[in-house]
Amino acid sequence: MNADVGAAGITPAARIQGAGTAGLAELSDLEHADRLRRMRAGTLGSVHSWELVTAVDGPGTRMTVFLSGCPLRCVYCHNPDTMEMRNGEPVEADELLRRIGRYRKVFRATGGGLTLSGGEVLMQPAFTARILHGAKQMGIHTALDTSGFLGRAANDAMLDDVDLVLLDIKSGDPDTYMALTGRQLQPTIDFGDRLNAKGIQIWIRFVLVPGWTDDPANMRKAAQIARRWPAVSRFEVLPFHQMGRDKWHTLGLEYRLEDVEPPSLEAVDDARALFREYELPVV
Repeated sequence: MNADVGAAGITPAARIQGAGTAGLAELSDLEHADRLRRMRAGTLGSVHSWELVTAVDGPGTRMTVFLSGCPLRCVYCHNPDTMEMRNGEPVEADELLRRIGRYRKVFRATGGGLTLSGGEVLMQPAFTARILHGAKQMGIHTALDTSGFLGRAANDAMLDDVDLVLLDIKSGDPDTYMALTGRQLQPTIDFGDRLNAKGIQIWIRFVLVPGWTDDPANMRKAAQIARRWPAVSRFEVLPFHQMGRDKWHTLGLEYRLEDVEPPSLEAVDDARALFREYELPVV
């Protein structure tokens, strides 16, 4: 799950195992220069944690690996501790692939696979590409959970190893997107265009945040963006929640949504109805 999307109604019960980076070879004593060299080569990555999840980050039971580092500063980020790459643990690509390979039978039995998330997974494109390629060589279904802002970092060779992209459209209005994230919306649209042109399956995620993203005009703009991509097979409206608030406090960061209440069930249903007007596959 992308850290931003984590602010949106995914219940802890859906996550059946979380292990941080337990069981992965941690290399915290590597010298800084050598670590950077290996990260550029993709043999080493900065990993926040991994979990086994069901029906959350793609179809079936999945191993979701959360990479550290994100260029966005979403006001509703559920995992602000993933924003800085330096806060992750250095993990060998080969060791992570061995861990992933242990779950092949589970993936096969449930129709699941591997999801790479963050933070922002495309902050570490070489590592991401190596893990995706290794997983595909093992016959494992692969997914990327991303905001799409760094879509240009995903070259065609990387995308050839991707079966599904969970694309987080935070806002349909560029000004609202900038207020939410501190970044521009257009790169996400450009990335969606590329995915659609390549025929890669897309699941859209839209976080409903009262006072921020719930303006009908904003939602209609988001719907118009998603409707341009026939590759979209699922559109999720995810209600904002406050499960990440304590992390912001612990990190000493200003949390701008302190007093925002989660949307009502009626508001969520109304948002889903609006998106269905555009013949989107809303769930």
